[in-house]
Amino acid sequence: MVGRVQPDRKQLPLVLLRLLCLLPTGLPVRSVDFNRGTDNITVRQGDTAILRCVVEDKNSKVAWLNRSGIIFAGHDKWSLDPRVELEKRHSLEYSLRIQKVDVYDEGSYTCSVQTQHEPKTSQVYLIVQVPPKISNISSDVTVNEGSNVTLVCMANGRPEPVITWRHLTPTGKQTFCFHCATYRLRYLHIPEIPWIGKASMDLVIKFLKEFQHRSL
Repeated sequence: MVGRVQPDRKQLPLVLLRLLCLLPTGLPVRSVDFNRGTDNITVRQGDTAILRCVVEDKNSKVAWLNRSGIIFAGHDKWSLDPRVELEKRHSLEYSLRIQKVDVYDEGSYTCSVQTQHEPKTSQVYLIVQVPPKISNISSDVTVNEGSNVTLVCMANGRPEPVITWRHLTPTGKQTFCFHCATYRLRYLHIPEIPWIGKASMDLVIKFLKEFQHRSL
């Protein structure tokens, strides 16, 4: 989690004075990437997230905050997290860069600006997705004609992955498809299996359009 570091007690009154007008109230900040209100940024686990914030003039006092407290106050870093830095491609940019994003980074972040006229804020909600991963799957099984067979697959991911079971004949022809959403554990039960000779079940686990895992 992007945390907070406590300042020196001697500097505390000065820091509090700096932040007095940087509370998350007011109007949205003008930004090339923010719309009015809260925006959502979606990234994969392990990737880099850049939360955009652009101020109107170089004299603005700016801070980044989240649910844990203050991350940056001006150019003073309060967070102890080494993954967090400021992204400044030009003098008016005050974006926040979080490297190697993890699920505990998910949540609301606020860019708070005190201009010469009024306080403004821009909020963004960071969403972290986790690729699907199979944690348990049935091994090869041999059954008699007319018997029941149950195959099991356990998979994790954010959001919940979608599992598809497909039966493939030796010629590669697909005979049926079982499609379902899963909550971690999913069983495929085939009652009174007909005579099909040696065949295979093709398991496809999809996570939106970005991730796909296949197991034969």
